[in-house]
Amino acid sequence: MNEDALNMSIRKFLKKVGITSQREIEAAIRQGLEGGDLNDKATLPISVKLYLPELGLDHTIEGKIDLE
Repeated sequence: MNEDALNMSIRKFLKKVGITSQREIEAAIRQGLEGGDLNDKATLPISVKLYLPELGLDHTIEGKIDLE
């Protein structure tokens, strides 16, 4: 196994996940605010599922997003 190639591949994937996730979350929040479904002082629970079935990885990361 090439450790450098593995590291770069993981970093590339995580960068894609981070950028895409931020865009999607921001769009959903804007839509919620504009539609009146969301208070601008809300705290939103959020989770991400990391799933790699070939290796039995199934991990959920939980957190919150504060709008104020």
